[in-house]
Amino acid sequence: MATMSRNPTNAAMMRNLLQIIRQPVLSDTRRNLARSWARVPPHLRVPQQMLGRGGNGCGATIGAMPRCDFACVGCYLGEEANRIPPEPVEAIKAQMRALRPTLGQAGNLQLTDGEVTLRPVEELIELLRYARELELIPMLMTHGDSFRRRPGLLERLVVEGGLVEVSIHIDTTQRGRLGARYRHARREEELTPLRDEFAELIRRAMRATDRPIRAATTMTVTADNLEGVPAVMRWLLRNTDAFRLVSFQPVAQVGRTVSGLGGGVSVEALWAKVAEGIDADGERGERGQMWVGHPGCSRYVPGVVVAERNQAPRFHALRQSGDATDERIVDGFLERFGGISFRRDSGLERLARYLGVLLADPRFVLGNLGPYALHWLRRLDRGGAIRSLGKLLTGRAQTNGFVIVSHHFMSRAEIETALGQERLALCIFHVPLDGRLVPMCEVNALGGRERYYQRMQSRREVPAASL
Repeated sequence: MATMSRNPTNAAMMRNLLQIIRQPVLSDTRRNLARSWARVPPHLRVPQQMLGRGGNGCGATIGAMPRCDFACVGCYLGEEANRIPPEPVEAIKAQMRALRPTLGQAGNLQLTDGEVTLRPVEELIELLRYARELELIPMLMTHGDSFRRRPGLLERLVVEGGLVEVSIHIDTTQRGRLGARYRHARREEELTPLRDEFAELIRRAMRATDRPIRAATTMTVTADNLEGVPAVMRWLLRNTDAFRLVSFQPVAQVGRTVSGLGGGVSVEALWAKVAEGIDADGERGERGQMWVGHPGCSRYVPGVVVAERNQAPRFHALRQSGDATDERIVDGFLERFGGISFRRDSGLERLARYLGVLLADPRFVLGNLGPYALHWLRRLDRGGAIRSLGKLLTGRAQTNGFVIVSHHFMSRAEIETALGQERLALCIFHVPLDGRLVPMCEVNALGGRERYYQRMQSRREVPAASL
């Protein structure tokens, strides 16, 4: 009987692996990419454009926990937020289902709106599991202090909820952090011990659960803390085993943000400071920038960090404009396999997807694998490919992938300009509201969140009024 019960599972696993080999990029993913590419205006259809070539953007929940135990000076919640009870679990699940067709398999879902770790842990686990049932990848957005106050919470979400991605918000705009020295920090460097604490917390959780955690960190950027961006970048490059992504978010004048704080940091000013933090051997981040949608909204640089003993870590962008090898191979891969994702794969599924890529276009893969590897070995060490390979094989050099992202949200005044309307039309970050997917800037700056909260409150008041 035991053998018979295992056979269907083994057969299903084999069918799944064969399906991955036959179709490493799903047909519905390709359809979503085509739909996204059709949205991109001709003047933005450039090699740096990833919308419709590499992905379809992301989505977020609303009402999951419309309150927070912090009182940050830059906050996109409205004044009424902390008086609104959270949506029921089933309502958040319905939002996930509404987002699924657009996001597609392995789509990026942010479990957010207020501090979601204030929900009962059992409900969080249920929401995480449901997102994974829909084949979405949920990222839990949090200030992280719940993990500090409640030891074991992160591990429980990983083991019971299947949490793989978490984003921890850390910067000097926050108010309410556990620890007096962090509550009153005015320079980002003062938060280095806190960042160290979170990095170790993530490492411990991975060791305790024996599961990977792709951790990100978010930093709200203002004119006051812009000078701290290089120090944060240098810290991140030393800790890429714990944090794999950083999202810099210049604050917009919306929600509860202190008057006059928003709008003081341009795209160019931010990325100049990012480049200052990662500049090594003359390489700067500008050449590696990619866009998702409008370049005024979302930019990112995926890359590799090389760490050697007694040397500062070095960041290398995955695709550098003007590098013929990068352009030929990376752009060629996107043309053939754009939208591919390994993030939900088990070890066997990942191997099957690699094999599927090889079989789909063996000439491209076999013709470029060697040259691309040689190109990167030379890039990682100016002493040559052989020396670089020797360092990697003996452990004298270690590499980790790392992604630098910037998101630039808009105020009402910005949205009302011609440029703001162009950006809004190409938004890649949506929330399900009133039966449609609404751009996040519309939710933040044009009253979408407030109207939604009012309806939430009204629905809860009706039964009480009828008694």
